[in-house]
Amino acid sequence: MFIDSHCHINFPELAARLPEIFSKMAENQVSHALCVSVELPAFPQVLALAEAYPNVYASVGVHPDYEETPEPSVDELVRLAQHPKIIAIGETGLDYFRLKGELEWQRERFRVHIRASRASGKPLIIHTRAAAADTLRILQEEKGGTDQGGVAGVMHCFTESLEFAEAAIAMGFYISFSGIVTFKSAKDLQAVARVVPLERMLIETDSPYLAPVPMRGKTNEPGFVRHVAEFLADLKGLPLSELAAATTHNFQTLFKLPHEEHAS
Repeated sequence: MFIDSHCHINFPELAARLPEIFSKMAENQVSHALCVSVELPAFPQVLALAEAYPNVYASVGVHPDYEETPEPSVDELVRLAQHPKIIAIGETGLDYFRLKGELEWQRERFRVHIRASRASGKPLIIHTRAAAADTLRILQEEKGGTDQGGVAGVMHCFTESLEFAEAAIAMGFYISFSGIVTFKSAKDLQAVARVVPLERMLIETDSPYLAPVPMRGKTNEPGFVRHVAEFLADLKGLPLSELAAATTHNFQTLFKLPHEEHAS
């Protein structure tokens, strides 16, 4: 079985088709999905999905790209994370690609999430784009990695360098690959994926965006995570069953869930 470690099934493109979404997950042996929060006003929708469906988990957090949205406090994030279906803090992080100018507010928001992760014991879901140095620096300053007593988490939708991946892994983070790794233009990322240890790897869709080959041009959905797994298994020269078992085990380990044996 496969697990989609990062999706947004509460977004309109997918929320209107939930029966079909879950049917296609089952067809593709995708057992669970993590629906990731991007802002607090929409968090009730995310939580409602996790409460309604036993195979959906959720996170709580505010995306770094959402500038005009209520800022979370550490106490608020910790309180919301107490719900048993909330298994992570985020997504959080830094994005210097989409937003320019004075971004200290973004860095402070990131620090709030790291502090909430430490206080709640829930791992971080980190979005980082064109901000590798500051992402690592702030994590070190806030002691967000397991190497400094934090909870660590996952670098989601990974597109950074091998050096960044190795630094993140040393801090206790997992590396999650999305459909981007299947793109013909992603040769550098594919080289990173070959080297990232299987025991530190997750798979995701980031749906409704970034549909993998051979589904490019379609609205992405959790069932498509199987294509990411198939590509990575081929890239690393592994049986698909081995990659499926490892990434499922990694998800359960990171998010402190019961380990179940699944056949792929």
